[in-house]
Amino acid sequence: MSQPLRSNGVQGEVVLAARNIAKSYGNVHALKGVNFDIHRGQVTTLFGENGAGKSTLMKILSGVVQPSSGEIILDGSPISFTSSTHAREHGISIIHQELSLAPNLSVRDNIFMGREIITGGMVDFAEEERQTRELLEELEEDIDPLTRVEDLRLGQQQIVEIARALSVNSRILIMDEPTSALSATEVEVLFKVIHDLTSRGVSIVYISHHLEEALQITNHAVVLRDGTMTAYAERKDIDLEWIVRNMVGDNFDLGSPPDGHQFGQVALSIDNLSVPGPSGAAYNAVDRLSLKVRAGEVVCIYGLMGAGRTELLECVAGRLRSSGGQVLLEGRDVGGLSIAGRIESGLVLVPEDRQRDGLVQTMTVGTNLSLASIGAFTKGLFTSGRRERELVNDAIRRVHVKTDGGEASIGSLSGGNQQKVVIGKMLATQPKVILLDEPSRGIDIGAKAEVFKLLAERAKQGLAVVYSTSEVNECLSIAHRIIVMHRGRISAEFSSDVTKEKIMAASGEAMVAH
Repeated sequence: MSQPLRSNGVQGEVVLAARNIAKSYGNVHALKGVNFDIHRGQVTTLFGENGAGKSTLMKILSGVVQPSSGEIILDGSPISFTSSTHAREHGISIIHQELSLAPNLSVRDNIFMGREIITGGMVDFAEEERQTRELLEELEEDIDPLTRVEDLRLGQQQIVEIARALSVNSRILIMDEPTSALSATEVEVLFKVIHDLTSRGVSIVYISHHLEEALQITNHAVVLRDGTMTAYAERKDIDLEWIVRNMVGDNFDLGSPPDGHQFGQVALSIDNLSVPGPSGAAYNAVDRLSLKVRAGEVVCIYGLMGAGRTELLECVAGRLRSSGGQVLLEGRDVGGLSIAGRIESGLVLVPEDRQRDGLVQTMTVGTNLSLASIGAFTKGLFTSGRRERELVNDAIRRVHVKTDGGEASIGSLSGGNQQKVVIGKMLATQPKVILLDEPSRGIDIGAKAEVFKLLAERAKQGLAVVYSTSEVNECLSIAHRIIVMHRGRISAEFSSDVTKEKIMAASGEAMVAH
C-alpha cells in the first residue's frame, strides 16, 4: 500500500501532488516546473496575477488540459488524466472562473447534463428536480429548478455552477473565482458550505482576487508569478501585506484621483431616468435618478447587489429601455440611438459579463480589440489591414494585455487579460464617456491597478469615466466623486476623502467586524 505523501514542513496528508508541472502554448510558457500540494480536508488558496498560471495549473489538475511535462500523484500513485470526465471519476471537480452553463436549458438540466439520472430506461426528471432543490436550499438560493439559466442574474448563474460541482460529491473541489459575481450574503453561505465540506474531508483549492475574503477560509497559501511558485505559507504566517508583496512587489496601490487638470463641460447628463424592474416587479430598478458627469471627471457608483447600478449603466448605454427620463451626451439627447449609434457618438460601456456581452469567443485577440472600431479602417467594401494592425498593437500596449500577439485565440488568455481586451476595445473607439460595470471582476490586484491607472490617465486627457463597483476599496482609488445607490436611487454623494464606513452606511450595508 502506498504511503501518504507529506509536503515539506506541513503536517497532514497530501491527497494530490503536482510535481515539476510545465505547460507551453506556442512561445508562451504558462507554467515552468510548478510543485503544488492539496491536503485532505483543508483549503489551499492560490494567489497570483492574471497570466501567472493559476487557471492553467487547475485545468491540468482537473483533466481539462494535459501538461507538457511533469507528474501528478494521486493517493501516492502517479496518474495521467486524459479528460475532465476521467478526473471526475477520481473525485476531482472544478468550478471554472468563466461560467460553462447552457443558457437555454433549465437549472435542473444544467446540473445533471451528461450524467442524467436514469430509472427504468428513462430520465427521471422528478428525481433530478428534487435533488436540484436540495442543492439550492443548501446554498440558500430560492431558484426554481425549471427556470432557464439565461433568465437568471449573473450571481444566480454562479450559484448554479457551484451547485453543479457540489452535486458530483467530489473529494477534491477546485474553485476558480467562485465569488466573482456573488453578493456578500451569498459569499457567506458559500463559506459555510466550504466549512461543511472540509469537515467531511473534502479538499478545496480556492482561487480568488478578493484577497481579504480568501484569508477568511484558507489553511495554506501558494503564490504563482509568471508560471513559477514564488511563495508558500500556512495561515498563521499569512497577511494581506504578505500576499501583495509576493504577487506584485513592495510598491503597490490602486492609485489616487487624477489631479492637475480642470474638468470640462458636462459630458454626460442623466435626467430623471427610470428603468423598470424585472418582469412582473412592482418597483423600478432605477427610480427617477439624475446625475451629471463632466469631461475629465472620474465618478464611482457604489451599491450592493440589486441597488440598480447595472441597470443604470445598461440603460444609459442603450442595452435597456427606460420608462422615463433623458440621457444627454454633450447636450444631445441619445435616447433614440441604438447601442451602435451611441458608440459612434462617443458613449461606450464595458459590461459586467465579459464572456456573454464583451467578447466573441471564436475570434482572435486582435479581432476582438478592433471590432468596435471597424469604421476607422474600413472604406466601402475594403479594410486596411495595416491600420487595423496598428490599432490592435496600440491597444495591446496601452492596456497591457499579456498575449502572444493579435492572432492569438481570445480563449488562450487569462480571465483578467480578457477583461483588458474588452476595455481596450472600447477605448480604441476614442469615446467621450466610458461606462464600466464592475471593471475589476476577475482581475487580480496588479491588473486592477493597471486598469485604474489607465482610466486615470485617460481622464486627464478629458475622458469622462463612470465605473460601478461593489468593492468599497475601489471607491477610494481614482474617483473624484462617489455616488452611492440604494434601491434604484442615489442615497448619498461623497468626495474622495470620505471614509469606508460612511460609504457602506449610505448603501444600507452594516460594517463587518474584522
